Amino acid sequence: MAERISGAEHEIMEVLWRDSPLTAAEVAERAPARWSIRTVKTLLARLLAKGALTHEERGRSYLYRPAVAREDYVAGESRRLLDRLFGGRVSPLVAHLAERDDLTDEDVAEIEALLKALKP
Repeated sequence: MAERISGAEHEIMEVLWRDSPLTAAEVAERAPARWSIRTVKTLLARLLAKGALTHEERGRSYLYRPAVAREDYVAGESRRLLDRLFGGRVSPLVAHLAERDDLTDEDVAEIEALLKALKP
């Protein structure tokens, strides 16, 4: 998937990552934002054009499913964020969050545990 997805498209993807395949009507029922079926179909069409979804016919409906795993999408977006804002380095991101008091004690404990697990 070369093209980035919008916030609204991401909400559709989250629905399909949780439960798929689904029809457009089923996606609309499960979406956190209450969009019309027409809006959902437009978002699905955009995601299909971007290669983020695949679909198959079922009677008069289409069943939609993700073409990319959530983990792969998150990895790509995380990398782009780090590259764009922090020169590809993780430590400036963590420092930025710490300086702004955006890290809870629980966050710090989890980061410490991750770092300990990475050390040989």
